[in-house]
Amino acid sequence: MTASRRPRSHSRQESKELTRRALLGAALKLLARNSFDSISLREVTREAGISPTAFYRHFDDMGELGLALVEESFGSLRQMLRSSRADPTMYTDAIHRSVEVVVLHVRNHESHMRFIARERYGGVRRLRRAIHRELGFFADELSIDLATFPVISAWSSDDRRMYAGLITETMVHMAAELTDAGRDEEAAIAERTVRQMRLITVGVPNWAPAP
Repeated sequence: MTASRRPRSHSRQESKELTRRALLGAALKLLARNSFDSISLREVTREAGISPTAFYRHFDDMGELGLALVEESFGSLRQMLRSSRADPTMYTDAIHRSVEVVVLHVRNHESHMRFIARERYGGVRRLRRAIHRELGFFADELSIDLATFPVISAWSSDDRRMYAGLITETMVHMAAELTDAGRDEEAAIAERTVRQMRLITVGVPNWAPAP
């Protein structure tokens, strides 16, 4: 009897996940042309082809759906930002490779990147705080990695965190620009970001840690 019930249980779980994915996908589609605080639960469920009642089987409210989108967006963003660590000595060719990775990633996750770029300064405080927290985690991770580099190892933790924040901000800013740009503008944005990254890193060997 137990064995005969397993397929049905698995099928229900699968159906539940499909419904959840449909809601997240519908929200992202609406967010391509609207801010999060301007879309309603009914719009999302209508777009997903799901009843409003079914929504509450997956999320307590729209805010929770928004937080799920932040989590999902940063799941795809994490690898993108980690690419900025690929250059321990900050050579120009490594900077170029990192920027190329970001461009490709934004192409493949444009809806998520647009959502992050817009809601980072949007009208929903709950989402702003969640995005700010996630970006902070990225900078914290990068700061820890930077402590292993010979030139930077003598820096204070505050200085390393400041440097990590500059790298993170530059990469995120580029991602935001790319979401509103056409393919013909990508090369110029990428080249400008390379120059910005080089400008950020040129002072590393000469930085004097605070006494």
